[in-house]
Amino acid sequence: MAGVPAERSRFAVVGGGIAGVTCAERLSVEFPLEDILLITASPVIKAVTNFKQVSKRLEEFDVEEQPSSVLEKQYPNIKVIQSGITQLKSKEHKMFTEDGKEYGYEKLCLCAGAKPKLIFEGNPYILGIRDTDSAQEFQKHLAKAKRIVVVGNGGIALELVYEIEGCEVIWAIKDKAIGNTFFDVGAAEFLIPKLSAEKPETATACKRTKYTTGGSEKEGRSDTAADRLGSALGPDWHEGLHLKGTKEFSHRVHTETLCEVKRIYLQQEFIPLKQASLSFPKGKQNAEPDRALWPVYVELTNGKIYGCDFIVSATGVVPNVKPFLDGNDFALGEDGGLKVDEHMHTSLPDIYAAGDICTASWEPSHVWQQMRLWTQARQMGWYAARCMAADSFGESIDMDFSFELFAHVTRFFNYKVVLLGKYNAQGLGSDHELMLRCTKGQEYVKVVMQTGRMMGAVLIGETDLEETFENLILNQMDLSAYGEDLLNPNVDIEDYFD
Repeated sequence: MAGVPAERSRFAVVGGGIAGVTCAERLSVEFPLEDILLITASPVIKAVTNFKQVSKRLEEFDVEEQPSSVLEKQYPNIKVIQSGITQLKSKEHKMFTEDGKEYGYEKLCLCAGAKPKLIFEGNPYILGIRDTDSAQEFQKHLAKAKRIVVVGNGGIALELVYEIEGCEVIWAIKDKAIGNTFFDVGAAEFLIPKLSAEKPETATACKRTKYTTGGSEKEGRSDTAADRLGSALGPDWHEGLHLKGTKEFSHRVHTETLCEVKRIYLQQEFIPLKQASLSFPKGKQNAEPDRALWPVYVELTNGKIYGCDFIVSATGVVPNVKPFLDGNDFALGEDGGLKVDEHMHTSLPDIYAAGDICTASWEPSHVWQQMRLWTQARQMGWYAARCMAADSFGESIDMDFSFELFAHVTRFFNYKVVLLGKYNAQGLGSDHELMLRCTKGQEYVKVVMQTGRMMGAVLIGETDLEETFENLILNQMDLSAYGEDLLNPNVDIEDYFD
């Protein structure tokens, strides 16, 4: 491509997910006369819509997929380039894209997200769910399936297991209880009855508009297509997907706890072994040998073997740093993300990072932790743009208050779920106590206390306690005097602390 001049812009952002789009939008507002370059491998971008500030630090929003033209119309100085990055030359402030073009920048923010951590690479019967393409691929497979195995215990696994109908689900988790990323055993026990209950007939209306990427459904996706990751799914990603197998029942889920996948056998490998696989367990009885033949078999570390139509690997994500490492000396965090300081700088000059690709390496507030969630992607993208602007003007900037307290609101099993601070007593050691209030089928409230002060909370259901608890965690007031009254439903706790 010699002779093609490089396109230069003052600000460039890589990644069309929540972090990248939020960063580009903010830069567009800060610098209305500058062209902002947004480079994304996906034909659709993720936009935050229906944004609602629930409390000072809790925010709710929908994630909507849009063609990039919608973003360019709304922000005329944003120019979207649809192509993957093949090389970054940080010393020269240049990037090269798959279509052979070269782009120069003064300041760059990398927001390329993360990719699924598959249990085994290269097996056609293992699906990782991360972006819209992989969710649609999953839907196609499920329509023909009688039984699947789901491996993993995070948000996507939780939602998937709840939403699937008409298909037996063997759910393999390495923890004692479901949803370990978000919940303790008590909260898991509160949610479990929902797995066997009939789901309400009418699902809540989905507020997202969906754009399918026309012509991109190739049979048998190539490795390069699979590597060209779209951005992460939105919080209501399963809405509008028809998650139904071939059988005529609603829920049928069996959970295998404290185990991982030891081995996977294709049918032709399994038959000569003359080993017994198990049928779907019914009630408390032991599972009987399975007479059916399945395309693939999963051997778990607890010794059990189940046959299934396919396996869903929902075992978390790894930061998508690979395209940027060659020839660049980035400092990486223990989890493989690009290390960023309190102003979202990476270790290289003029390069920032936000969202799932980065690892927060500043000294965090005692009630905040990084989790690769949509809320943090939005906050980091917005804050990174402000840091880029401040650096351009030679100004200093205070850390955004969203990093003072971990605060996340989502929905699981049709319940509103609010997580605050050290909601699972992360890093508090044994020096803490828990207080609980639970009304079966209605609400579950847990607070984490340390030396009389509230450090975290889990609120499931319509509790209306989030704002009060957010303030109590932030102001670190000594609550010893209130004792059990703190969670007494007959005491209006909000009146105490207004």
